[in-house]
Amino acid sequence: MAKKGSRRRRKTVLTLLLASILAPILLYTDSRSGFYDSIPSSELTEKDLNLVSLHDNAKLSVIVQESTGAVHEPSHGTYPESLTNSFTISKVASGKLTSQGEHKSRVLSATSKVSELTNDETSEKSQNEELIRESHLQNDNKILQVVNGGSTAKGFEENTIVEKIKMGATQKIDDLSVQFNQENKHEETLGEIILSGPDNGRSKTVTLPNSLVLQLRDQLIRAKVYLGLGSSRSHPAFIRELRARMREIQRVLGDATRDSDLPKNAYDKLKAMELTLSKGKSIQDNCSAAIKKLRAILHSTEEQLRVHKKQTTFLSQLAAKTVPKGLHCLPLRLTNEYFINGFDQKQLTDQKRFEDNKLNHYAIFSDNVLAAAVVVNSTVSHAKNPEKHVFHIVTDKLNYAAMKMWFISNPPGNATIQVQNIEDFKWLTSSYSPVLKQLESKSMIEYYFKSHHANSDENLKYRNPKYLSILNHLRFYLPEIFPKLNKVLFLDDDVVVQKDLSSLWKVDLKGNVIGVVETCGEKFHRFDRYLNFSNPLIAKNFDPHACGWAFGMNIFDLAEWRKQNITSVYHSWQNLNQERLLWKLGTLPVGLVTFWNHTLPLDQSWHLLGLGYNPNLDHKYIEKAAVIHFNGNLKPWLEIGLPKYRNYWSKYVDHEQVYIRECNISP
Repeated sequence: MAKKGSRRRRKTVLTLLLASILAPILLYTDSRSGFYDSIPSSELTEKDLNLVSLHDNAKLSVIVQESTGAVHEPSHGTYPESLTNSFTISKVASGKLTSQGEHKSRVLSATSKVSELTNDETSEKSQNEELIRESHLQNDNKILQVVNGGSTAKGFEENTIVEKIKMGATQKIDDLSVQFNQENKHEETLGEIILSGPDNGRSKTVTLPNSLVLQLRDQLIRAKVYLGLGSSRSHPAFIRELRARMREIQRVLGDATRDSDLPKNAYDKLKAMELTLSKGKSIQDNCSAAIKKLRAILHSTEEQLRVHKKQTTFLSQLAAKTVPKGLHCLPLRLTNEYFINGFDQKQLTDQKRFEDNKLNHYAIFSDNVLAAAVVVNSTVSHAKNPEKHVFHIVTDKLNYAAMKMWFISNPPGNATIQVQNIEDFKWLTSSYSPVLKQLESKSMIEYYFKSHHANSDENLKYRNPKYLSILNHLRFYLPEIFPKLNKVLFLDDDVVVQKDLSSLWKVDLKGNVIGVVETCGEKFHRFDRYLNFSNPLIAKNFDPHACGWAFGMNIFDLAEWRKQNITSVYHSWQNLNQERLLWKLGTLPVGLVTFWNHTLPLDQSWHLLGLGYNPNLDHKYIEKAAVIHFNGNLKPWLEIGLPKYRNYWSKYVDHEQVYIRECNISP
């Protein structure tokens, strides 16, 4: 009986002990549940989360420290489903499609993981209760601490979830948006990405311009790849469907460059094509064949591009060298008239005016009759006193008669014209002129006319046969051509004069030989673009960053030229460059070294370059310039000339002139 009484007392004590333990647990859990139930999850703000977290952390700091190693965060960021619904990632492309459903499965899987954590913590509570029973109340405070830690597992679970939400809410929005974009980057619709969250209901919109057009074009490329794959050819039904879809896409695209240019059914066609392409993808065993095909296409395209660029360069150079039929007809027609009418025995004007230093003298070296005529006509039409202007035109033997006949039949008002034949310059021999000796050498002829050499040169412009003409180098012999003149204005035959140039003869060159307009505003017009500074002779004598300048409109002080013996400087540099190691052929590089430290910069408005290659010149600068220069391959008398500038040149051509009409030279 005593034993039975003892057992009853023990059971009573244990029952009361358990009741005292479980009562606080139930009360605490109910209060926590009531707290969360009273707050709708959609209205749970970050501020509320912070308050709950701080409150829980204060009570459960001991438990958090003990359980850190036992509780692990899920590998994927999760939210309670009620809170997750407050974050929305929407994708709009001809309508709004929400991605809440896409993430619902992730939330459910995360919830199951939380349930597993709850079960683990419940078993932990049972173990703690068993420890309490065995301890027989040895230390009430310690028992309460341990039991409270185990019995509040549910509260700890809730606190852990809330804390994770608080710490990761802001970051998760960005993570979800990035993950959503990555998962959908290959989808057929890319319109506006809208990220919206609980913060003030604000949305962030990112617009991709003309994305539908780009995707349609991308689909065509992918479709062509599938057509070329061997595995696709074994499925004729798929090939027929794919070709039909390609035709639909091509009709939809047309010439559209913007999404607004597409028809209304463009999006439907895009979706249909995407379905067909997905079939093609499923047909392929692996991606290696497609990758190889794309690489082959890329390599082939790059090779074709390289070939086309080379052909374009060659054809542009060929077009620049080719004489149009009309310009070939004109000198023939003029030469015939010249000899039929016996003008070869007549002189044009009084010879004394050719040597009068009180007049304004121009030097023009050209074998193009029409181009020389435009230079003279444009200069005279803007001259304040045309009778004071004398034009000295030097041409070759082939065009001498035609040039004279043109100015006999078309005299430039009161101005004076002198036409000279280069063959009459008896002093100009290969023994005197190094450049003439070089131009007549066998190696130079091979350099220009051997096809295998021409194809191997990367810069074909240096192989233009115009450099073989001594006319191009006569500018370095001005004192010999005009022995009694003190000042001469040199004009290229591809310029047009738009203002009176008389004031240039009044410019004080301050002991310099040549007045030039510098072109250092552009990087490729500096010395290092023309000269070979890897050669020590060039590097020692010149500055690679020095401003370049251009021939085309230059005033020369011939008296100073003779005084400083500039011609001998020119000859010495030409002799040093026999093997073309200092610069490529042409007159500008040798001009830069010959007149180094002998140039006077003129105002930029005197000479504007670029009308023969630059389509983006500002018209206000063109109108302001005294002389405009069609330097480059796109000459105004060629069909390849820039149409927007051609009128500046053609308005000085009399298209009613009988020889112009007979040769069908149109404006």
